Formats: sequence, C-alpha cells, structure tokens
Amino acid sequence: MFDQPASAALRPAPGMTYEQMLEAVRYEGAYPDPERAAESVQRVLAALGRRLTGQERVDLAACLPVEAARALVSQVPEFDELTGWGFVKDLATRTGVSPAVARWDTGAVLSVVARLAGPDLLARILRSLPGGYALLFGQAELLASHAS
Repeated sequence: MFDQPASAALRPAPGMTYEQMLEAVRYEGAYPDPERAAESVQRVLAALGRRLTGQERVDLAACLPVEAARALVSQVPEFDELTGWGFVKDLATRTGVSPAVARWDTGAVLSVVARLAGPDLLARILRSLPGGYALLFGQAELLASHAS
C-alpha cells in the first residue's frame, strides 16, 4: 500500500485520458491531427469556463482530464448572460475565426464533454445556463410547454 496526496484521493479518475479526449474530439470534428483538436479543446473549454459557475463548474472540472480541466477553470466567470448562439459568436470574436468554425469547434468539443459529464451533471449544467446550450452539447433543446 502507498500513500496518495489528499487532493488526489478527492478527485475521481477521469473517464478518459487527455490524449483519448483529443482523439474523440478529433474524430467528432474531423480534424486532421490531434494538435487541431487540442486547439479547439482549449478554446472551447476556456469559453465555457467564462460562462459556468458554482458547483456545476467544480463537478465538470472533476470529470475532465487534468489538462482540459485547467482550460475550464483558468477563466474568471463573466456574469453577462449569453445564449448558446451568443456563446458561439463570442468564441468566434475572441479567437478570430468565423462563427461557422466556432460553432463546429464547439459541437466537436462539447459533445465529448457531455459524454464525460454524464446525463445528470449535463442536465444540471444546462439548467444553469441560458437557452440554446443544449444543442451545443449535442442534446435536444426541450422547452417547457405553456398550457393555456
């Protein structure tokens, strides 16, 4: 038996390594190489880190490989509410890519993040964000019906 640092004992093992995550994102985004996938992961998770707060942020970081979690938590949350499309436009502006490329990158990364988070955490994340994010995570956007 060996001693582990207390912080390592508190953090659950990620569902995949960073390299496996990059390969999954590379496949989802049809990127030519892992380097292009890594750029997308870093950019999209940094953008998500500016939007996500509270326990959902902490719990998501715990589900991600360390390198991806760092990209998420390295950003200070901003409290202006952006819809899903606003998120994509903000990402495009900050990274100097077209909105179409930003949307593509977002879908490739967040679909993998959704699998790592699992359905319960993903539902909590989506409830904490304004409308339009479910589609970015590859989920159906369910709207509450208003019966008259």
